[in-house]
Amino acid sequence: MAASTSTGTPSWLGAVNDRVGLSALLDHGPLTRIGICEIVGVSKPTASLMMSRLIAAGVVEEQGLRAGAPGRNAVLYAARLDRPLGVAVDLDAHELRASVVDAAGGEHPVVRRALPRGASERSAEREIARAIDDACAADSADPAEVRTVCVGIPGYVDPGGRGELFTETLPGWPVHGLHDRLEQALGRTVYIENDVNLAAIAERRHGAGLDHREFALLWLGNGVGAAFDLSGELYRGTYGGAGEIGFLPVPAAAVEIDPDARTVQDLVGGAAVRRVIAGDRPTADERERLAERIAWAALPLLATLDPGCLVLAGPNAALGGPELAAAVEAAVRRISRWYPTVLATGVIVDPVLAGAREFLRGRVREQLLDTVARVAVA
Repeated sequence: MAASTSTGTPSWLGAVNDRVGLSALLDHGPLTRIGICEIVGVSKPTASLMMSRLIAAGVVEEQGLRAGAPGRNAVLYAARLDRPLGVAVDLDAHELRASVVDAAGGEHPVVRRALPRGASERSAEREIARAIDDACAADSADPAEVRTVCVGIPGYVDPGGRGELFTETLPGWPVHGLHDRLEQALGRTVYIENDVNLAAIAERRHGAGLDHREFALLWLGNGVGAAFDLSGELYRGTYGGAGEIGFLPVPAAAVEIDPDARTVQDLVGGAAVRRVIAGDRPTADERERLAERIAWAALPLLATLDPGCLVLAGPNAALGGPELAAAVEAAVRRISRWYPTVLATGVIVDPVLAGAREFLRGRVREQLLDTVARVAVA
């Protein structure tokens, strides 16, 4: 006997319609029945049945009335965004930032907390658990609805073996088994992502990478790193360490710029930038000197990937803005055969957190949409 299937049955078709209808509400915001018909392509009776089922499932609610023809008001339907939820976390050596994430990617308060310096005062499990509670309290959200967490760190976790943590800025955090320990302690799905990769996700969605098929992002902060966006997909490497260019040796031709520099970190890291720029903003001469350093640091990226666009991001890149980007573009052309467009970041405020939010948005959305399928099966 052939295996039975629910595909094509009324309940299956209803679940498909419901999922499409819920997607429309997430994409377009509150809609009337007519609006749902126009976007989804269903009849008015079908739209009414869809909304009735979604309301019963607890994923849609009526949200007031919209004035229509004289004497008639249309009900507005909206997706419920209070469940399920995620929390995005971004932390560096000094501060932790966190925010709630809903299925539509709406705006939520950002909470900030200073981090202790001593390893004995640090705890990965305690810090992330508190970040979840603080973010939910600031948003009046229920922590019990948080199912997924994304933690952006200055470093990376090897996805194989014992899950070794490679970082120099998280004292007191476990070197092995961080992912499993967080999931066990929090009782939630946890993603640990490199901070520069998350900044690239934000750049793709909201910033300088929006109109480019492929781009490389060069992060200039206290540390130096890179991320590679290949047609909207991040390349992380086999062991998660793609883009850790701060450890690369300085090209021989760049030694004249800084005879004491041995690595790319020495050439364009935070300490090097502070030696080049005396004030809050670079002078024209300082900008040119910094641009040449950055151009040499970028050459490994350009030689490996040959991207059409290079985005300069991070706090030290932001000091120079578009003028620094233009100077780097000119310097790259002067010292090499490559000629990418070099752009200043388009995400100025909390770029790593913005990327973590975007990373989670799609996952929280799928969790909400999967609720419809589970209800249909039940």
